[in-house]
Amino acid sequence: MTLEELQQTIREEVGVLLYFSGEHCNVCHALRPKFKELFDTKFPQIKQIYLDAEEHRELALQYEVLSLPTMYVFLDGREFIREGRSVSMHKLEEQLQRPYGMMTE
Repeated sequence: MTLEELQQTIREEVGVLLYFSGEHCNVCHALRPKFKELFDTKFPQIKQIYLDAEEHRELALQYEVLSLPTMYVFLDGREFIREGRSVSMHKLEEQLQRPYGMMTE
């Protein structure tokens, strides 16, 4: 995926979850299925993009990924949430419920 393709996807989709992880990151591997379950069940119209920061170094640099995992949520083409390392699924769900509902009703 190129920067241009990613930016176009962010502009065109209702929302995008962008998740940077790494092959040797145990936290990344533990959180990824939790993100997938949350977004599949509660926020199905948000496109999920999972990228290995090593394989996509240019994108990781562009998005200022300093630790793994790093997660972004874009809504309506704009960055809405940025979290690094540990993320509370409950807090994330609470932050997204209202704006997601407003955008998808």
